[in-house]
Amino acid sequence: MSVDAEVHLPVVGAVWRSQARSLRCDVMAGDIVPIELGLTDGNSFTLWAPRWREGDDEWEAFLGLDEDLYVFASVSALVAFIRTDDDNDLVEHPAWETVKGLQADELVPDDRHSYDLVGVPELAAEDPTPEVIAELEDALEIVRILGEVCELTVITKFFNGNPILGAVTTGTRNFAGRDGTDLWVRIGRLIAKHWDNVLDAIDEVISTPEVDKAAASTAEAELEAAASAEDEDEPDEDLDLVGDPDIESPEDSESDIAEDDEDDEDLDDDDFWASVGIDPIRIVTGTGEFLSLRCYLGDDPVFLGDDGKIFVFTSPRALSKFLAEDSSHDLSAVSTFDDVRVAATDGSLEFDVIDVNVYVLPGLVEDITDGPRRIDRNQLELAVELFTDAADYAGDDSVAQALGSTTPLGWFVDYATNPDPKRMAPSPPFDNEAEAWRALEHEFEDRLVKKR
Repeated sequence: MSVDAEVHLPVVGAVWRSQARSLRCDVMAGDIVPIELGLTDGNSFTLWAPRWREGDDEWEAFLGLDEDLYVFASVSALVAFIRTDDDNDLVEHPAWETVKGLQADELVPDDRHSYDLVGVPELAAEDPTPEVIAELEDALEIVRILGEVCELTVITKFFNGNPILGAVTTGTRNFAGRDGTDLWVRIGRLIAKHWDNVLDAIDEVISTPEVDKAAASTAEAELEAAASAEDEDEPDEDLDLVGDPDIESPEDSESDIAEDDEDDEDLDDDDFWASVGIDPIRIVTGTGEFLSLRCYLGDDPVFLGDDGKIFVFTSPRALSKFLAEDSSHDLSAVSTFDDVRVAATDGSLEFDVIDVNVYVLPGLVEDITDGPRRIDRNQLELAVELFTDAADYAGDDSVAQALGSTTPLGWFVDYATNPDPKRMAPSPPFDNEAEAWRALEHEFEDRLVKKR
């Protein structure tokens, strides 16, 4: 069999299997996602396992058994089933045992995985704004996957026989001008004509197995406790003032003075780093959270490090100790570094990292896989800045090459960070872009040297 060949094997429960799908990169095992589906009989909850690879085989599944797709009327019922049932098609998934151990509130679907399938015709009748198109794309995609996984002929024929539905996946550019408006109207009419049949096909395979009542009660109690804890964390904006708000009490005066002192300390700390021209930075990777320092000499980034390697620390105390005692790094040549060393030595050095110097890498690979409209633009821009600075510091042009305008990843990043409906959007799937980004992450992490 050639590497481009694709073979559809018999369905085992609600699992779709193919071999040698060379056009898709490896999907990391471990993803089982709780989802909410707006169906004919109301909102229902289930689990979806996006494609994962075992050897040369790829798998994709929903929670179910044989020809049944299991859905539940509440999250607590879903949780109870997960914890007490081992007779379903997801038990062989690498992450099943992990999912069984999750708290109930961790199995509440997020907004990105809530799909109003009943409302799709109404959605397609709205104006094609970016938000509407993105929501419609998500709904169509999950239905298409349901059709493949559960071998629902009505659904696969609907998508295979109507290629214009693919226009929804490339953003707003297809729906600009008179021709774009006509295309959007055609898609809306197509959905209005066939969507009842699509929903009927899904309704025919869904079922709701019985769940252990005690387990469901336990899960419901966990959800209520989590909701209560979240409410307690929220500031109460409705508190009434007691007494005359114009009369300042002694306690109020002392509190205000203390707050003013704290504000002054924060200001002094900010002024200190501004005065020395060096910034504390926080880097969050898949292995932990780290502190370091960086400055710019002209346009050239200089990190706390040596020979292209960046020294990182897991605590402010460890970083202060290093700064006070060790000068074998590139920042020691900066004229203002003696001020930093003195502050570290006398214990007055603080590391309040401002938001623009916080770099969070986890989640970006998954976001890139989902497409440019799903990504946190600010998080991506900051990560690009960090990778670029680190590579420049090491005298390495690999990041610049990887993010060049002629590469798929470079095109993706530029479009995601500078969205413009008049530009041609990158086309899915984005597995290659995600893998290229993962390589940049690994390359960056290899530049980090953890100090104690």
